[in-house]
Amino acid sequence: MSDIKQRRAGELITYYDDATGERVGLTATELGRWSGATASLLTEECGLGPGSRAGVLLPPHWQTAAVLLGAWSAGLEVSFRGWSTAGLDSGGPDLDVTFVELRRVDSWLDEVPLAKHQFVLGLAPYGEPVHEAPQDYRDFPSAARAHLGAEPPRDRVGISGAATTDGTTFGEYGLAAGVIAESRGILQGDRVLIDAAGSEQPLIWLLAPLTAGASIVLCANLDRSRLDERIATEGVTLLF
Repeated sequence: MSDIKQRRAGELITYYDDATGERVGLTATELGRWSGATASLLTEECGLGPGSRAGVLLPPHWQTAAVLLGAWSAGLEVSFRGWSTAGLDSGGPDLDVTFVELRRVDSWLDEVPLAKHQFVLGLAPYGEPVHEAPQDYRDFPSAARAHLGAEPPRDRVGISGAATTDGTTFGEYGLAAGVIAESRGILQGDRVLIDAAGSEQPLIWLLAPLTAGASIVLCANLDRSRLDERIATEGVTLLF
């Protein structure tokens, strides 16, 4: 196996954007560092923890994976929110923190909820910061980067704790992810290619493969003319 293929085989999540040419690959250790930094940001800097509520207004992306896994490891209840119909209240409970894609801030197509702590993500290649964050928002990559290497949260999250703001527990969420993985035929050791456009919910594109012990090749703006090449290059064993 070549050095490139060996390196890619060790990646837990690989992100492509065929519109920009971006490719980012993270091993389990690297994703864990970003998730741990997110958890530390939330607990040590924002003072949040079990019972706190987070709104995540982000598309499938490697940074979204870090946000979600970090928030859950800190015990937060997460509300994942797609685009709202213009002029309609997105509803839901009051939030302690939000993570919002830059293009959704102040968009007339969306109703973005407010929170005490608000982070914006430009989702630029390789985690580059938003140089001029909108008013009342902090740039997430810059804020999280300051916490890289932090210790895991002190409070352990139990399976009976709430994973979502609608009261779904971590145990129930894990079981649902397992059911999805089984229904899609995902097995331990698989390398699953996922079209981000067709799998917005993190239960599908993130948790189901991870629960099964598979790795993820997440493709935004997927160029299907390059699909065969990508399957071969990335060692893909299953298409979502």
